[in-house]
Amino acid sequence: MSIVSRGFRGRREPSDEDLPPGQYLTSDFPVLQAGPTPLVRREEWRFTIRTEVGAETSWTWRELLDLPSERPTVDIHCVTRWSKLGTTWQGVSLDTLFEDVETVADHALVRSHGGYTTNLPLEDLLDGKAWIAYRFEGEDLPAEHGGPARLLVPHLYFWKSAKWVSGIDLGHEDEPGFWESLGYHNYGDPWREQRYSDD
Repeated sequence: MSIVSRGFRGRREPSDEDLPPGQYLTSDFPVLQAGPTPLVRREEWRFTIRTEVGAETSWTWRELLDLPSERPTVDIHCVTRWSKLGTTWQGVSLDTLFEDVETVADHALVRSHGGYTTNLPLEDLLDGKAWIAYRFEGEDLPAEHGGPARLLVPHLYFWKSAKWVSGIDLGHEDEPGFWESLGYHNYGDPWREQRYSDD
């Protein structure tokens, strides 16, 4: 089974000066993932932030939708070198979710339905840098793109924007996630071409 969507038409010539080095533009939205697509029912969906001392704060799907939402328009960059510019999403800022979370942790391990994980510094999830997104271009986020909800961290390579997100564990130590354990860069800044661990 192919992990790349049939709508992916390949390379296009870059035409935007804001394109990170080594990237090419696409108007498509390729689907790349390791393993099958989890089908998560909204009525069973839950997002949980667990602090370094084990305290948990959780939201059901309805509770997430009841929170103030934002509609960021952002560029996204995949480590496989495609970029999609000016994408519009809707979701809840991580700043909103962390309002009542008490932590002194520096590191976050994001967890997803299906077992996927990715690690980030906590500061990269706050100050308007990240969202739990549930709509894309005005439509509910489809399962193949991480629906019902995914993490959106557009300033890093897109593997950090975990699909089918289910929670975040906070800690004092950095714990590599799925791709990071397999040789991808621990941080993943597209402007510095941090694709692999030796970049």
